Amino acid sequence: MEMKQVSDNCFAVLIEKNRVCDANSGLINLGGGVVIDTQSDLPHARQMIEMFSKVWPAMPQRVINTHEDADHVWGNQLFEGAEIIAHRSVPERMKHVADPKESQKMLHGVGHLLTRLLLKALHPGIVAAGQQLLEDYDFDGIELVLPTTLFDARYELDLDGTEVHLIYVGPCHQVGDTIIHVPKERVVFAGDVLFRQCTPMGWTGSYEKWFQCLDLIIQLDPEAIVPGHGPLCGIEGVMEMKAYLEYVRDESKKCFDNGLSSLDAAKRIEFGPYGDWRAPARLYMNVERAYREFRNEPPDASWDTAATFDAIYQVAKAKGIEVEY
Repeated sequence: MEMKQVSDNCFAVLIEKNRVCDANSGLINLGGGVVIDTQSDLPHARQMIEMFSKVWPAMPQRVINTHEDADHVWGNQLFEGAEIIAHRSVPERMKHVADPKESQKMLHGVGHLLTRLLLKALHPGIVAAGQQLLEDYDFDGIELVLPTTLFDARYELDLDGTEVHLIYVGPCHQVGDTIIHVPKERVVFAGDVLFRQCTPMGWTGSYEKWFQCLDLIIQLDPEAIVPGHGPLCGIEGVMEMKAYLEYVRDESKKCFDNGLSSLDAAKRIEFGPYGDWRAPARLYMNVERAYREFRNEPPDASWDTAATFDAIYQVAKAKGIEVEY
């Protein structure tokens, strides 16, 4: 982990490996302090707090969760007494997608030799993902703490005269997607609507909605953007990710029209200039998402997580690259 100053009063903690669960966090050190997203486990959350304490000595009065995914909310419990703010959909969604029990069970199983061997025969992708997570994460002790201050389209904070705008943009990556704009300092905290130098994963939403969100960030004209995953960037990071999504959607349509399955399409589509991003085999999820739209399926159709991770595993193997999530 490293902390970087983004502007006069905005800071970011970045997870440099930039793989699954390596989520970024933010701090606005005004008006009692505001932390944006709280990390994937308690050790990382404590390290984040320690880093931010170098510029903000007290515990922050507010926490913002940009969406419901576990890697952005599992440190919430360490901010006792803080106001936790999120889109209205987030608390109920957290109960479904961020329940720590399943992830704890998975990591314990992968860490046990016999269970790991049995599981690998059924779901090699889950075992590969679990072994990767065990390198850096410990999900024990996590308790789900839900946001209590909820909003619909927009929510504004006044931090010692500096306006902070919470803008609901979901569903793009997830249902509760929110970006945080600090106009005076020309900073956007983008959450997982923006991945930088790693392949995006979208669970709920549509390509069109995601494009609209990326266009909005460009219109806000920030000098600095903190993505949900990856290094800091400017507008070029937004444009690059939009180009990736457009490329994948267009290539997926060709494969769909030729009768290929989404898995076969993901094995066939070239990574192109995005092959040096982390976890390029996540391409499968973006192809499957396009296929769902071509089939006129609802944007909130559920995913079989084990089958999805197995498909990513198969794409990596088919392309002869390292299995990475």
